[in-house]
Amino acid sequence: MAHPSSAPLTLSAVGPLTGRVRVPGDKSISHRALMFSALAIGTSRIEGLLEGEDVLATAAALRAMGATIVRDAGGWSVDGVGVGGLLQPANALDMGNSGTSTRLLMGLVASHPITATFIGDASLSKRPMGRVIAPLSQMGADFTASPGGRLPLMLRGLCPAIPITYKLPVASAQVKSAVLLAGLNTPGITRVVEPVATRDHSERMLRGFGAEVSVETTPHGKIISITGEAELKPQHIVVPGDPSSAAFLVVAATIVPGSDIVVENVGLNPTRAGLFTALRLMGASIEELDRRDVGGEPVADLRVRHAALTGIEVPPDLAPSMIDEYPVLFVAAAFATGRTIARGAEELRVKESDRIAAMAAALGAVGARVTEIEDGLLIDGTGGDPLPGGATVATLLDHRIAMSMAVAALHCRAGITLDDASPVATSYPAFFDQIAHLRGAAA
Repeated sequence: MAHPSSAPLTLSAVGPLTGRVRVPGDKSISHRALMFSALAIGTSRIEGLLEGEDVLATAAALRAMGATIVRDAGGWSVDGVGVGGLLQPANALDMGNSGTSTRLLMGLVASHPITATFIGDASLSKRPMGRVIAPLSQMGADFTASPGGRLPLMLRGLCPAIPITYKLPVASAQVKSAVLLAGLNTPGITRVVEPVATRDHSERMLRGFGAEVSVETTPHGKIISITGEAELKPQHIVVPGDPSSAAFLVVAATIVPGSDIVVENVGLNPTRAGLFTALRLMGASIEELDRRDVGGEPVADLRVRHAALTGIEVPPDLAPSMIDEYPVLFVAAAFATGRTIARGAEELRVKESDRIAAMAAALGAVGARVTEIEDGLLIDGTGGDPLPGGATVATLLDHRIAMSMAVAALHCRAGITLDDASPVATSYPAFFDQIAHLRGAAA
């Protein structure tokens, strides 16, 4: 699933964004919907699944381990193999660019009596997997990884695995989920201690599938417990719109004068909505319309209008609920009045790229005043004026860098060229078409 040859793309400002648009399905929920459906006994239905490359990598891996996954006119159907029923894959599992696929599937395989080799593209192969290897090794899985705990990586699962209590050393929904997924096929109770809350899609959805999951709040954080040897029941899942995808459109409408858009069906799980909180603290106009509940997840349509932003010190406790959105927050800050201090984002150093360094370089190249610090950026904004633009920026095979700088280009005096726009297909294949639609509606 390597990317095709690079696809440079130049974008420039052409006036306000107006109209309505619907973002693709939530990526985190899409991955989990496929995985849990593959472990249920019977047929599950999934509507609104994100059909980006990352989620399709998950589907392909699950097919290779015995699940039947089919797309039809009404969405997707998954015939599961049951907990403990994953089969030995005949070939290496190609994760493409998807860290979520890799880490969560490692959790699934760890408590099955099978061996799987995980491979990925050049970007994914640079990302460390040690944070997942450590707890899964305690449960009995055996790993042969490339230097630095990286891909390619061979995992030999153990069945029965050993239930553990694992305290997360850093906030990570992926590590938490990997341990819980390994615990599904492990006798006894597996526990994860979470000092700082992270996205809770796994806990919500596992309960929906019939797993016995409990969450206890203590002075030391949350303790999430799962009872193993579970029997999952098939479900009908409606995937809400991805707030991480919506973030790019929300920031675009906020910074481009005259803009007024509605982004439909956005998931607003409180463990994912930190960016919207931060933008409102800066003065953004984000109105929730028709707030409702879809499949256990809060959802609303967001009306976003251009607004003058003021720099803030981003509250550190927001970091886990907006870690993927920091790059586009940096873009918003570049157009604010005054300084924005964005700390607590150390995890960005080990994403698809070093997103702190990548965004510092990209924003600096188009004229923003940016200072890089170890765990974030200090950004002195333009006060709402356009940035100079007129540069080619490196996207580093990272979809969020590419989309963030595409948003920045919408309020620059001269165009910005992305050296490679193709990684956007990993999470938001229709992104550029939807931007064009909103710009066209303004004409």
